[in-house]
Amino acid sequence: EETNMPGKKAAKRPSPSVEVKPSKKVKVSHGSHGKQAGQVLVLGQGDVGQLGLGEDVMERKRPALVSLPESVVQAEAGGMHTVCLSDTGNIYTFGCNDEGALGRDTSEEGSETRPGKVELQEKVVQVSAGDSHSAALTEDGTVYIWGSFRDNNGVIGLLEPMKKCTLPVQIPIEEPVVKIASGNDHLVMLTLSGELYSSGCGEQGQLGRVPERFTNRGGRKGLKRLLVPQRVLVRARGKVHFKDVFCGAYFTFAVSKEGHVYGFGLSNYHQLGTQGTSSCFSPVKLTAFRNSTTSWVAFSGGQHHTICLDSEGKVYSLGRAEYGRLGLGQGAEEKAEPTPVPEMVDVQSVACGASVSYAVTMQGSVFAWGMGTNLQLGTGEEDDEWSPVEMMGKQLENREVLSVSSGGQHTVLLVKEKQES
Repeated sequence: EETNMPGKKAAKRPSPSVEVKPSKKVKVSHGSHGKQAGQVLVLGQGDVGQLGLGEDVMERKRPALVSLPESVVQAEAGGMHTVCLSDTGNIYTFGCNDEGALGRDTSEEGSETRPGKVELQEKVVQVSAGDSHSAALTEDGTVYIWGSFRDNNGVIGLLEPMKKCTLPVQIPIEEPVVKIASGNDHLVMLTLSGELYSSGCGEQGQLGRVPERFTNRGGRKGLKRLLVPQRVLVRARGKVHFKDVFCGAYFTFAVSKEGHVYGFGLSNYHQLGTQGTSSCFSPVKLTAFRNSTTSWVAFSGGQHHTICLDSEGKVYSLGRAEYGRLGLGQGAEEKAEPTPVPEMVDVQSVACGASVSYAVTMQGSVFAWGMGTNLQLGTGEEDDEWSPVEMMGKQLENREVLSVSSGGQHTVLLVKEKQES
């Protein structure tokens, strides 16, 4: 393959008796790793413990504080569970553990409804969460995963066919990983050299490496084709190196070092920004994101829509419009390309749940829009919101929001105390 690999020279030494020391472990870093520590607020539905507030709390209309033993740098909402990463690199989970998504023993009655620690000896720098799986990236670029992937017919397994893992297991991948991202039932890993690896369900093309005819449980090669992480290859002149990756529920966005946006997976409402509505089973260079004036810094996808953020802090939406999830005003229709969300400027991060959307401003306010049914918008009501509404609540007073993550029916905010100016 490549001749300029570091460490190759050492191997050419004539004397076989000289020991070649294993290369020093890397410490991986990526702009997406959580840097600022804070506290965790939750809202929405909590019938399986995903709010982390104990057995008796089934829903919260306004953000509520979760009691955690440490400060948190990242809080991820999965389909029905929550994963929190502490500033010391520990993981705490709560919510539904039927498929093992919590990565810890919850045999004690009610223990899944409050934060509990996942035993992992290494320091973790990033976590991700899907419908019934969770993943963790350690500081040396190793990835652990637990829970299970599912397809339309049920469980497909995690690393081995039909086997769920209730405790963290290491993913076999040769190269250090710098970022992980989860869709509902797939995991994408970005490596140090800019490669993408994917594993999980490929039915909608979200793995970007499994042709349609093999997506039904891997065809004759079986589920291993899906569950063993393999590289996503891009048809292009010359090699494409990636610098970032993001997942929607059933689709994936990847940004190349040159700033080109690639997508693969479900686009039945144009949520990938494709002109057609068929699924993409390998990476497509997305012309809808060709924009000379700005670069794209973040993407977040729900089931059928995408919210994206440019380097100037402007927010755009595309895909399905029902229930107001695009934030484009009452009666807006589906969009096949990124469309500016009015008045959403000076934004630092965006997030999507299944049919809801969020934007966090530089000042630390959070705006929400979309389907109100699960109380995820924080308005206190179940009405849909077709335009962004600022989230209010007692727990948000004197706090600034650092980031948001939204799951199937609940939403998690990472917040810190406002500094006295």
